[in-house]
Amino acid sequence: MKNDISKNVERLRKNSYSGRGIVMGLNKSGDSAVQVYWVMGRSENSRNRILVEQDNVVRTVPFDESKVEDPSLIIYNALVQVGDSHIVSNGDQIDTIANGLSKQQTMEESLKSRTYESDEPNYTPRISGVVKLRETPEFTFGIIRREDSPEPIRQYFTFSKEIEKGMGHCIHTYKEDGNPLPSFDSEPYIVPLGESANEIAKFYWNLLNKENRVGIVAKIVDLKTKKVDFTILNQL
Repeated sequence: MKNDISKNVERLRKNSYSGRGIVMGLNKSGDSAVQVYWVMGRSENSRNRILVEQDNVVRTVPFDESKVEDPSLIIYNALVQVGDSHIVSNGDQIDTIANGLSKQQTMEESLKSRTYESDEPNYTPRISGVVKLRETPEFTFGIIRREDSPEPIRQYFTFSKEIEKGMGHCIHTYKEDGNPLPSFDSEPYIVPLGESANEIAKFYWNLLNKENRVGIVAKIVDLKTKKVDFTILNQL
C-alpha cells in the first residue's frame, strides 16, 4: 500500500492541471474526519478568486470584483454542514445536496436533477463529497461527468470501515491538462493525510502546480466533540 500511496502522491504532483479536487479520510491519529478542497485556474477569470470561511461555510469569492467576467461557474459555496453531514463540492450542486440531506435524501438521490457543467468543450465534471459522522464515519464521493454522449455518467463511491488512520481518497475534475480538458474517469485513489488542518493544507498546496493553483482549504472535524477547524491558503 505504501508503494501505491507514494505513486499517487507523485501522480498528483506531476499533474499540472487537476482542476478542482477533493480529498476525504481520517487524520493521522484517527480522531478527526478530514475534507480537503482545492481550486486551480488557467484563465484570469478563474484565477481571480480566493477561498474564505465564515460561520463554518467556505466559499469562493472574487479577489478583484472589477475583473469578474462570468461568476456562474466560479463563485459558489464549497464546504457546508447539514446536521452531522459535512458536504464539499466544486459548484452550486452543494446547495442541491444540502437541501436533499435536510429532507433525509442521500447525495445520489439529491443529485438526480443535476448534470455536468455547461462549459463546452470541457464539460467539467461535478464532483462532490459527503462525510457522515457516525460511530464509523462514512465518506461518499460523487462524480457526474460526460463521455461521448450527452447523457451524464453518474458514479458514487462510499468508504467506511476500510478507511485507515492517516489515509484518504482523492478525486479531481480533470485527468490532466489538455485541450479540451479530459475528465477524471477513475475511482477515488488513496492518498496520505497528516494530523492537523494546517499540516494537511500545506502538504497538498505544495503538490499543486504553482502557476495554476488558486486556493485550498483543509477542514478537520473531531469525531467526539464535533469541533471543526479550518486552514485556508490562497495564491492571491
